[in-house]
Amino acid sequence: MATKPGKAEGKVRYRRAAIPGIAALAVTGGLVMATAQGALGVQFAISGMPFVVTADHLHGQNFEQFGGLDNALDGKNPWLKSSNGQAVVMTSVIGDATITNLCQSVNLVGINLVIRAGNKGTPVHATNLILDSTDLSGDATFQNIQIGRDASNLSEDQVVGNKYTFGQQADTVDIDNVRQDSYATTASTFSLPGLDMSFQSKGC
Repeated sequence: MATKPGKAEGKVRYRRAAIPGIAALAVTGGLVMATAQGALGVQFAISGMPFVVTADHLHGQNFEQFGGLDNALDGKNPWLKSSNGQAVVMTSVIGDATITNLCQSVNLVGINLVIRAGNKGTPVHATNLILDSTDLSGDATFQNIQIGRDASNLSEDQVVGNKYTFGQQADTVDIDNVRQDSYATTASTFSLPGLDMSFQSKGC
């Protein structure tokens, strides 16, 4: 892939790809949710019930990440009562994503709703994928990464964050053994080959 103007060349490998400091920055900076040409990246009130996403491998093109703040309907939300109905998140934006062996589960107070897909030879595919997470881990490799760029000036996608806040971006990202705890996900398209949805005693 050709290097875009102003980008640092080379490849950076991370072990356990949680981004340190983003949550703290979001709290102290009072960040709001990502905007895409004036529209919210996630335009709905979150339930406040976190869900788990795991995958064997994720490959993404046009990657961005920055701090954000998700909101429930009100401060009485039982899952987010201690934070007045708000959740500090790291917003990850991927222009084009392929995901192998996807598992998503949410604990519905005693039973888990589990969704599996992309585990029969054809990976899950998503475009304009936006993930609001509180934790992200795995073995990650970024191509042409920029760390510390102003979140309002990110250029890999149309989604940007607030001025004067921490952001990072890369041409591509590859993560093995993905695990993340999330509050919200959106995508322009989301193809789930081999979809299986069921209630199970254990989550992902």
